[in-house]
Amino acid sequence: MVDLYPAVDVLGGKAVRLEQGDFERTQVYDADPLAAARRWVEAGARRLHVVDLDGARAGRPVNLAQLERIAGTLPVPVQYGGGLRSLSDAESALASGAARIVIGTVAFIDERLLANLLLQHDERIAVGLDVRGGRVAIQGWRERVKVSPAGAVEKLVALGVKTIVYTKVDWDGTMQGVDLRVARELAAVGGGAQVIYSGGIGSLDDLRALAGLRLEPLTGVIVGKALYEGRFTVPEALAVLNEETSVL
Repeated sequence: MVDLYPAVDVLGGKAVRLEQGDFERTQVYDADPLAAARRWVEAGARRLHVVDLDGARAGRPVNLAQLERIAGTLPVPVQYGGGLRSLSDAESALASGAARIVIGTVAFIDERLLANLLLQHDERIAVGLDVRGGRVAIQGWRERVKVSPAGAVEKLVALGVKTIVYTKVDWDGTMQGVDLRVARELAAVGGGAQVIYSGGIGSLDDLRALAGLRLEPLTGVIVGKALYEGRFTVPEALAVLNEETSVL
């Protein structure tokens, strides 16, 4: 089954969307992130994806209070990432209510810390694979490491990572479509790890195409701008994802 993760990106205390990971191209969609999150849950969302954009830029979590409000108010699991670059920060996010946290930068620069997090928290740890220009982007998308997305997945799986959150940063916030080739490639090298796809989704046809691949490792899709812009609704998205994955 492919599940839907509506995105709630928090910047300056508001729910926003960036375009292509650019902090200069920001659009505010709700003055209160909890209100945005509640809207998606009341529409039927079973999970949420919350990103601390202030934290991603600062290198430390800034919006744990917002995470605590959302996770403490709404009856769905919250996946949370942004600026989690130390053991204490990761544990603070988990203690603030995150069902799963997404580790980005440190997964590629501190293998020992990643191993420690996996040892202590196992399936509650996901790694964010943010790709810009065909390479993995770190440090709030400002730097890139010399490894291909497929190579990164293979290494992460070998280290014991069970969930990978892939984002095509070049297309994020553009609603220009999905990269089916990359989805197939990551699923092929994932070695049983779950893959959650993000970036570029702008229509129900995009969701239908992803789900229609029937890739067992593809278990989730993160959608942000298309929901905020009313391209489709949460019930419509869930119906398409369930329809496409239930037919063999």
